[in-house]
Amino acid sequence: MAAGGAGISIPRSPFAFRRAVTALVLCVVLWQIGTQLHSWTGISVPGIGKLPSPVAVMMAWASIVKDPGYWVSWALSFARVLGGFSIALVTAVPLGLLLGTNKTFRGIAFPVFEIIRPIPPLAWVPAAIIFWPTQELAITFITFLGAFFTIVMNVFAGARNINVRYLNAARSLGASQFYIFRRIILPATIPAIMVGASVAIGLTWEVVVAAEIISGSSALGSSSGGLGHFIWSSYLGGAYDNILVGMISIGIAGYLCSALVRKVGEYIAPWSRKQ
Repeated sequence: MAAGGAGISIPRSPFAFRRAVTALVLCVVLWQIGTQLHSWTGISVPGIGKLPSPVAVMMAWASIVKDPGYWVSWALSFARVLGGFSIALVTAVPLGLLLGTNKTFRGIAFPVFEIIRPIPPLAWVPAAIIFWPTQELAITFITFLGAFFTIVMNVFAGARNINVRYLNAARSLGASQFYIFRRIILPATIPAIMVGASVAIGLTWEVVVAAEIISGSSALGSSSGGLGHFIWSSYLGGAYDNILVGMISIGIAGYLCSALVRKVGEYIAPWSRKQ
């Protein structure tokens, strides 16, 4: 499975599950040791020594989960991710298929696409502020961009990697272009679509949180809420434990979304499932 916040496989056996839990516990233990090492030995571990300890973060989390505002932040960020990702999926899949299967369209559209694609989604923030009438639409647009190009490129690559002998064999047997698309091209590209979607939904969490942080720093005007704003307001208030709570919450949300997309992909295309 591809990398990016979306490429972690779900354990399929009790042994694999135990290994995953062991790895998580080991990370927490190393984190705890790293934050306490300075008080024990006077040596501070770079990058970890000044972080709140896992115990402090868990205590802060236990307090925050009782606050309805925390769950409102979850809901706002999730709604933006779902909106931007859904629009990206609906528009990127047809575009990727066209780029991969239509030589004329590819010659016209691909150069323009390749010029726009390297622009980071957050570089679009000033344009989004200008051209979209509300802050919410601007954030959703930035989130859409975070998923769109990744899905297009995965679908494009999947369509281009179809063995041309299958297409020629179908044509020689009198198959129509629609039949070839429905029975060969689309089934062959579904795994690439789902891989692109799995990676893209992880990227949307990165982008939406960054957009919310920008909003929280008043670059977009009034507060937009969401987990990104939760992290920013925690930073301004000096609640560093809460910053880690927000970051871990984003990680959990991204993992759950990616896992759901992978499960949907396995259901739609069981032939692509890896043991």
